[in-house]
Parts: sequence; C-alpha cells; structure tokens
Amino acid sequence: MDFDELISRLDLTDKIRLLTGADMWSLPPLPQIGLDRLVMSDGPIGVRGEQWTAADPSIALPSPTALAATWDVDLVRRAGLLLAQEARRKGVHVLLAPTLNLHRSPLGGRHFECFSEDPYLTGEIGAAYVEGVQEGGVGTTPKHFVANDFETDRFTVDVQVSERALRELYLRPFERMVAAGAWGVMTAYNSVNGTTMTEHAELVHGVLKDEWGFDGFVVSDWTAVRSTEPAAMGGTDVAMPGPSGPWGELLETAVREGRVPESVIDDRVHRILRLAERVGALGEAPVRSSDIDGVALAREVATRGFTLLTNDGILPLRAPGTIALIGSAAREARVMGGGSAQVFPDRIVSPLQGLGERAEVRYALGTDPRVRLSPLPCPATARFLDEEGTVLAEHPVPTGEARWVGQLPPDVDGERLRAVRLVAAYTPEETGEHQLSVAGVGPFTLTVDGETVFDGTIDLPGGDPAAAFLSPPEHRVSVPMTSGRPYELSVTHPAGTFAGMAFVSFTLGHADPSPGEDALMAEAVRVASECDVAVVVAATTPEVESEGFDRADLRLPGRQDELIRAVAAANPRTVVVVNAGSPVEMPWADDVAAVLLTWFPGQEAGAALADVLFGDAEPGGRLPTTWPRALQDAPVTTVTPRDGKVVYDEDVLIGYPAWKGTPAFWFGHGLGYTTWSYDSIAVDGTTVSVAVTNTGTRPGREVVQVYAGPRGRLAGFDVVEAEPGQTIIITVFLPERAFQVWEDGWRTVEGEHTVRAGSSFADLPLSAMVKI
Repeated sequence: MDFDELISRLDLTDKIRLLTGADMWSLPPLPQIGLDRLVMSDGPIGVRGEQWTAADPSIALPSPTALAATWDVDLVRRAGLLLAQEARRKGVHVLLAPTLNLHRSPLGGRHFECFSEDPYLTGEIGAAYVEGVQEGGVGTTPKHFVANDFETDRFTVDVQVSERALRELYLRPFERMVAAGAWGVMTAYNSVNGTTMTEHAELVHGVLKDEWGFDGFVVSDWTAVRSTEPAAMGGTDVAMPGPSGPWGELLETAVREGRVPESVIDDRVHRILRLAERVGALGEAPVRSSDIDGVALAREVATRGFTLLTNDGILPLRAPGTIALIGSAAREARVMGGGSAQVFPDRIVSPLQGLGERAEVRYALGTDPRVRLSPLPCPATARFLDEEGTVLAEHPVPTGEARWVGQLPPDVDGERLRAVRLVAAYTPEETGEHQLSVAGVGPFTLTVDGETVFDGTIDLPGGDPAAAFLSPPEHRVSVPMTSGRPYELSVTHPAGTFAGMAFVSFTLGHADPSPGEDALMAEAVRVASECDVAVVVAATTPEVESEGFDRADLRLPGRQDELIRAVAAANPRTVVVVNAGSPVEMPWADDVAAVLLTWFPGQEAGAALADVLFGDAEPGGRLPTTWPRALQDAPVTTVTPRDGKVVYDEDVLIGYPAWKGTPAFWFGHGLGYTTWSYDSIAVDGTTVSVAVTNTGTRPGREVVQVYAGPRGRLAGFDVVEAEPGQTIIITVFLPERAFQVWEDGWRTVEGEHTVRAGSSFADLPLSAMVKI
C-alpha cells in the first residue's frame, strides 16, 4: 500500500488528529483515506476492551509471572493466539501488552505483571507472547520503555542508570521484541538520566527506531505526554488518551510556525497507517480464524505455571481422605493483579469449588488478611441518573462493583449524566452485625432499605490519582441483618464526563458477621486436626500487590504466617498453596509437607489446583525469579526515590548472578512428580546438546537450562517431556549476545567460556567449554 500517497491526501489538521486519542482507547477514523477507528485495550492476562466493567466479560489467563514460570514458548504463543481471538471478538486492534520491565527488586509493586528478573528469559517469553498475538492479526505494544521497574513516584521519578546496565539488562528484552516483529512499543512515565521517556530522542529515536530498525508505532503510557515540541521531537508517535492534551492545536501551531517539521508528523502518520494495515483497519482485513477453548487453555497454562517449591512426598495426593481447606483465598481466590492487568471473567473457579468437586472438603477461614471488603457477592443494577434523578439507563452488573473508565455504556448520555446509583437485593445467610463498605473517592450515600447509613465524602490520600481506582480508600459501617430476610442496598455517587471521558469507579463491599480472628484461628486448627490432609491457601492482597505503589516488605499480610504454623503443628500433612504474584517470605517453609506456588492463576484457579494436587497434571513451573528467605538478603532492597531519583547503583548486579548468600529458592528452581538425571553435554561451536533421562516412575516434564558467557547468565533453555526411563536429547543454540558485554558498543569476549546445564541456577551438574 502506498502510504505516502494516502498521507498526501490529508491536511495538517487531520494528520495531527491521528496522533492523539479520539477518546480513552481509540484513534479517530479518517474516512477520506479508508482508515477505520483504531481501538486499543489493556492486557496482559486478557482483553478488557473499551468497557472497564464486569458487564463485558473476558477470559482471564494466569499472570505474566505464571506465564514465565512455564518456560514454555510454544504454550505462551498459544496464549497469545487466544488473546488475539478475544481482541477480535471485542473489536480491539492493539493489545497494550506485554510488560517487559525486569524484577529488579522483589519490592516492585507490579512484579506480577512482568515476567522475570532475567533479561533473556523475559525476552524469549515476551517474544512468544508478541508472536502469538500478532499471528492472530492483533498488534502488541511491549512496555514500559524503559527502566520502569517500580511504582513509587512513577509519573515523575528520574532513573539514573549506566549505559552498560541499560544495554545488558533493561533494553535487551525490548531489542528482542523488535527482532520478533512487534508492531508497537509503549513509552514509560519515568525519566531516564534526566529526560522523560516520551521525549527521550536518544533512546526512542537513536536506539529503538534507528539502531534497531523498529518500524512500528510508539504510543505513550496514558497521560505520559506532557509537552508539545519535546515529545513530538522525542520519538513518541501517539499521545494517549485524547483528544485533550498538549498536542492537538498546540502541535499544529508548532508545525505551522516551523518549530516542528511537518516531515516529523508525516513519519508518525506513516507508522500509524502501517499499523492500521497490519491489523485490518486500513483496506481489506486479513481473514483470521481460530476456535481456541479459552477455559481449557487458561486451565492448562495455570497447571504448567504452578511451581512446586518443596515436597516431602505428600504430593500428589493419593487417596487423600478428608481435606481441611483453610484461608480466605481458598474461598475467594486472588486470580489476577490489579490496575491495567484487571479483566472481568464470567466465571472464577475457587480452590474450594475445585477441590470440593474431587474430594471431601471441610472449609475454615482461619484468618482474613484483606484490608478492604470484597464486593457484595450478588447481582446488582447500575442506574444512571440525570440532574433531576431521572433514570437515563439501567445496566446489570454481576457484583457490587461499578466501574466505567473512559467510556460509558452506549445508551448513557454523558452530557446529562449526574450520578450513578448501584442497587442490589441481598439476602444474608447469617444473623448478626454485617459489615458494609463503600470504596472509592468523593461523595457517597449508602442506604439500607431506604435508610441512610452513610452520607459523606471519602478523600484520596497520597499523590497518585490512579489510586482512585487502583487502590481506593474505604469507609465501613456495621449493620444488623437477619438471615433469610431480603434487604435493598444502594450506593449513590456523583458522576459525569470530562473532555468526553467518563470515570465511574466505586465498590459496595460486604462481610458476614465474624466471631473474631482468635476464634477463626482456633476453628481452623480444630478442623485441620480432624482431617487427613490440610491445605492452607495463603495470599497477598490488593493492598500489597497492585499497580500504583510498591511493597513495603515481603511478609504475607495479616496473621497468615501464624495460621500456617498453627495448622502445621496440628496436622503434619499440611500443604501450603501460595497465591501471590511475586516473592513472599516463608518462615514456615521447613515445617510443612509441601509448598506449591500458584502465582495469580487466572479464572480456572481451583480446577487447575485440583489437577495438580491430585496428580492429573504435573506442576510444570520453574521460578523465573529468585525468592529470598528475607527481604534484606536480596541484591536490591529499595525502590524509594530520593530527591526525585532512583539510582541503579548496583549496575548490572541484579537477580541470581548478584546473590552473595543463599536464597530460599534459586532462579529456575521447581520440582515435578518424577526424577531426572543429567547424562551428558556436548558443544559444537555455539550449539549445545544435553541428554536427560526420566528416572522416575511416571511421565514428566523438565526445563533444561543452559548458562554461559562472561556474566554466567541464562543463555538457552528447552522444555522436554519423557516417559519413565526415556532419554531425550535437546539442542540449544547459544546467541552471540550471551558472550558480549557493553563497552561503548557491544564487545565479544573472546576466549574459552564454560557452558553449564542443569535444572536451576543452583543445580548445574553438566559443563563443557566453548571457544569464542
């Protein structure tokens, strides 16, 4: 297609319009050249679409850390194809994913949304994700370019980092995405060495576009463009959202006055048109057909990512008898992280449901570490009201959560909208003092059967406006209720639109009467002592892991450590399931029979857990990040800016090569249900062959890992499957970059290098020499 000819048919105003969002999630159509509206959507575990609401459900895959834990590029590519299928179903052209920032520190709040501490593993898993999505005809935008590895002061912080660390660590996954053919890249909020990334010509123009030859489009993170000329000249192609902002008329004036060359604008339009052609928004769309069972794939990915950290032989459970299932996350699993990683599946299988369908299960709460109440667990109706209180429209929602960010339902007149009222009929199962809450920011009125129980304003603490929906404050009230009697609950909140965009986000929360934490703990211990096996599901909470803030520590929230110790003392056959997206301290790990890490396991959490616990599937995961025994043992233990800066003074010493002590579990660690021998290694040039044998009694999967180069980092890997007694030979092609360091340019370190192979960074029984 002749893009130059199409551009010649556009005036400057239309070209400038195309560089800024038409609304929260799309670029405007230009019918005069046959360009359709281009729609973007958050990922990375699903496709939310333009409606940030449970009324528009999506398949919810496991978190990116779980994807990386599979170490299975073919499986990740299939997950990408499913996401493309979901995107096409929702009319989405571009998925705002994957996240390629590194696990520099375990305190990073968005750790769960990234893949690994290792740049090579991040690049390979990320490339498979990109290739799968784009094979399905949907664009990707690997993000956040670059060094956006923590959340504190993310809008303004300046990351001070050496060029060596940038090249060897933080830029390397993005370089791999360009080689994989990514159609987009998203620039980050933060600055790097004094220049904000939306204006960083040295990195965006100089490295990404010129040196690497990236031919896709560069989109800003939402609201990250804060200037006209510097951002326009810095390499950013699209400023989102829109149409208000520092571009539009201001950028058009800058071009007309000669401060920004029109050729710069033409280059950006050219990139957008190329994207539109690729995704079928310009000209005839390519035929993309797939019929992937999203539920089945979500379950398969979960089991492949589950990582068995310890096992005294209790797993898989054989004739388990009665199971004591304990923990708040056993009944309400945390299946995903928050913020832009959130989608709304039409079903979630809890551990209680999944295990209860397979065995005799007795449930006990034990302790509840959650700071905010869960949404009211029953259907509700959202009523959109005008100034007189007239209902403009009604929309059902599956729980007590009201959320429309960017766009309202199509039948709601945003100009007339003045309030949203969430109404639900709730019939409690217990008599006593129930807790109700409103989570959100601004004025709220909460009523029970028409009687006002709260009428006030909830203020937003801190300085991150995104916290209003990422981690909103909460107000609670205690209301006596009688079991079996229906109550009408309602929350009313002012609402409207700003610059054509909506922001409605609040939750009606609920909790049953509680006898108190001590009584709950005692009940859990009693149940555990009376059952054959105890399974404790321990989890982080949205106040610990989410977008918009970093973690203060690595401890499990609340009294969960105490609960696990008490249950293990009552029943030595205790399995702890860790439902977390990133590392937690486990001071009780040596005192329990097994520790199984499920990450944030997606919508099929409980079904996948049953598959693994009962041995229908093997836990296939291997750690993509080293887990410390205690925070202070990690190489990087602070992510808090000082004077507006975070200095990466550790340079390239992050992750497993930087450890001076022994962590709880090394990078690459994970157990299966069989055993393996590492038999031999052979090197021919930079081709490495490794022979492994399944020495156990059941079929199994193994992740063979190869480490090499001057930094001793991961240089290759492969996933093998074998029957008992079967030997498999895998072949790994070592990349040139494994033997290079950055010294004002890439320099190959010539000479002899040791190549090691094994099952984790700490277990590498095979070695050979390679001459470079």
